[in-house]
Amino acid sequence: MDLKLATQIGKCLSNQTRMQIMEWLKEPERNFPPHETLKHFNDGVCASYIQDKTKMSQSTISTYLTNMEKCGLLVMTRHGKWSYFKRNEKLIKAYTKYIIK
Repeated sequence: MDLKLATQIGKCLSNQTRMQIMEWLKEPERNFPPHETLKHFNDGVCASYIQDKTKMSQSTISTYLTNMEKCGLLVMTRHGKWSYFKRNEKLIKAYTKYIIK
């Protein structure tokens, strides 16, 4: 991990809503309703479920999720027109290790 990436991640995590999304995605089965079509959380949580839970506009949540994906905190998988997001645990561990060294 380099300083530039660590700084981008830090900026993403400097927002209370984005931090809350990361917490929710830690245990998706506990924090979101079951997916109607996929019936599992292997590919993450549908962006519309995240938006519903935050009670924020679609455009705001879309921007948040896109930025979180760009810096690597989230992994996106598409199923048709739906986007699913899950945490990138490998990067989260690397970031944690980087900031505590």
